[in-house]
Amino acid sequence: MVDIAPGLLLISDPFLKDPNFLRTVVLLCDHQPEGSFGFVLNKPYEQDLDNFMTDFEGLHIPLYYGGPVQVDTVHFLHKCPDLIPGGAEVGDGIFWGGDFEEAAALIKAKRLRNSDIRFFIGYSGWGEGQLAEELKSKSWITREGTQDLVFHKQVDQIWKDSLKDLGGEYSQMVNYPIDPQLN
Repeated sequence: MVDIAPGLLLISDPFLKDPNFLRTVVLLCDHQPEGSFGFVLNKPYEQDLDNFMTDFEGLHIPLYYGGPVQVDTVHFLHKCPDLIPGGAEVGDGIFWGGDFEEAAALIKAKRLRNSDIRFFIGYSGWGEGQLAEELKSKSWITREGTQDLVFHKQVDQIWKDSLKDLGGEYSQMVNYPIDPQLN
């Protein structure tokens, strides 16, 4: 059994049917006995961040669908702990949250690039024991998260690249059809 801990990437099985997680990669940010929490990395949201927050008006910052829970909240991941205080390191050089006002000021001042920070609407959550059960039933393939994958320049390639990097049978999965009956 894999060690469930922050920084773990959950790569959806190629045949996972849940529309919230179809061909997604989730970065796990917190895991406690009572549940787990993370963000879908590869689902762009249909609107930019400036449509939701006046702090970012006119900046056209991409927003990502973090998951189906509390879609009225905005969260962020970044790789600049020296600039944004208060974040929690969830992986090697990957930080969750921190001083939101400072992040906004840095973006406005052009001291922080879009490639250094990702904003998410909502999050993915699992109740007590739920994620362990999903892992046992092989709904997810796991690996450690990296900055290259979390802040990938082409979000539509995160799922494929996460699997390709694992090699072997996993690199073949990127070519599987969503519905095996169509094969």
